[in-house]
Amino acid sequence: MSLGVYIQVPFCQTKCTYCNFHTGVVSAKVYEPYVEAVCREIQEVRKSEGKEVGADGLPEMPLGPADTIYVGGGTPSLLEPHALHKLLDAVRGTLDCALAEVTLEADPETITAEKAAAWLAAGFNRVSLGSQSFSDAELKAAGRMHHRQDIFAANRILREAGFANLSFDLICGLPHQTAESWGRSVEELLSLQPEHVSIYLLEVDEGSRLGREVISLGTRYSAPSIPSDDDMAAFYERTCDRLASAGYEHYEISNWALPGQRSQHNLKYWHRKPYFGFGAGAHSFNGAERWANAHDPAAYMASIEQGRLPIEQRERLTSQQALDEELFLGLRLLDGIDAARIERQYDVNLQPRLAALREAGLLEMEGTTARLARSRLAISNEVFVELMG
Repeated sequence: MSLGVYIQVPFCQTKCTYCNFHTGVVSAKVYEPYVEAVCREIQEVRKSEGKEVGADGLPEMPLGPADTIYVGGGTPSLLEPHALHKLLDAVRGTLDCALAEVTLEADPETITAEKAAAWLAAGFNRVSLGSQSFSDAELKAAGRMHHRQDIFAANRILREAGFANLSFDLICGLPHQTAESWGRSVEELLSLQPEHVSIYLLEVDEGSRLGREVISLGTRYSAPSIPSDDDMAAFYERTCDRLASAGYEHYEISNWALPGQRSQHNLKYWHRKPYFGFGAGAHSFNGAERWANAHDPAAYMASIEQGRLPIEQRERLTSQQALDEELFLGLRLLDGIDAARIERQYDVNLQPRLAALREAGLLEMEGTTARLARSRLAISNEVFVELMG
């Protein structure tokens, strides 16, 4: 069984107003010590010819070759290319690798021709670009550092460097967004012909400055100018049709790809395949147990320096938790789930719940395959609550 490897770089130039991740703005002097700590953590995983390995208290992991690496954040493209190269070398020097997809998250304004060439030489073959919007007004309100033209410049630099697999993100629901501005963002994105597209609906929760402002009915961060839920759903549904007409396959609620260009790394999460997570706040999964590192970079680095594992949380999943994950993660994929397999594996009868959701128009059934109704993708969380309730 192949493994995925995720490396977390929790540093940004600024904190976006909508961000609810454990990332922060720190001095660039921290970058090198952090990379050294991550490399040491990676090297704790010993090579093994056996099928499972545990090192110094690490949970056991079925060790096949690692075939995907995803360096995310934060803004990993802030690191110097030699530091990113060092991270990849740590993985290649520790795990058996048969790398097919090596992704770097990057912000448009951080990309230069020199960096792009160095990334490719280091072994990255895919870049996920945090474009978020092609409207300067929306980008400014969200606290982004780049402008619309930076996205076009970054695309040109990456293509000229030789990258043949690019993914672009857009956020549906940013302050000041209208049907017209959203439509322009989608069209400008399509004009660049990326291999992969991610569309995320704005999350409003206590985890972000903007979310807290919306919940408290405040006016900071342009909170009153966020589109309504109905408008966001309409933007999303219109985009589903537009991307389909442009030849993109809608394979996961938030993700589209040209044929053959689905994110192999992210598919591991939705299929519940094993993956290592390295760095502050990174999560790992071995098929039966999940564990997470300390979120605070200083605490994480202190643990590594003291020779201690940085694991902060560790949980062995119950059968019910695993079943819930099968349903929640599997139904995010538009291919759906094999209900018969899940019933056999977990010794459960899903038919009453599936039948009720199908009757309500929330699910579609084809043989033993259950999938979300296309018209309900924008309210998928409501379906999940009903299914797992």
